[in-house]
Amino acid sequence: MRWARRQSPFREVTLLSTATRAVVNAMKAERVSRLVLITGMGAGDSAGHGGFLFDNVIFPLLLKKVYADKNRQEAIVRDSGLDWVLVRPSVLNNKPGRGSIRALTDLSDFHGGSISRDDVARFVLDQLRSDAWLHRAPLITS
Repeated sequence: MRWARRQSPFREVTLLSTATRAVVNAMKAERVSRLVLITGMGAGDSAGHGGFLFDNVIFPLLLKKVYADKNRQEAIVRDSGLDWVLVRPSVLNNKPGRGSIRALTDLSDFHGGSISRDDVARFVLDQLRSDAWLHRAPLITS
């Protein structure tokens, strides 16, 4: 219960950036070079592409502080010198994976969507062996 009381959309969030900094430092110490990190739709240059409800209600009222930390987290990864991919899934769902994923960096025509957790996992695992999205931050959706 103590943890639940401390969580608030009005308190500063640093967990993601602090943990990411520790992971990056550990990876460098162990000479591990590939980092595939899941952040979220709304982080970095994907802000404003979640659809009306997400962008105008959920994000500003509940997620603003979390996404400020996601932005710090992404900056740590980008500046790490590692081989990285930042994965920004659209709204997650529990449906079975479709096996077809759209990975986007041009979000001019994208305003909301969803993707199964199975498809996100498949995309992340694929990035461990592929350089297709190396040093980029695709938004993924079904």
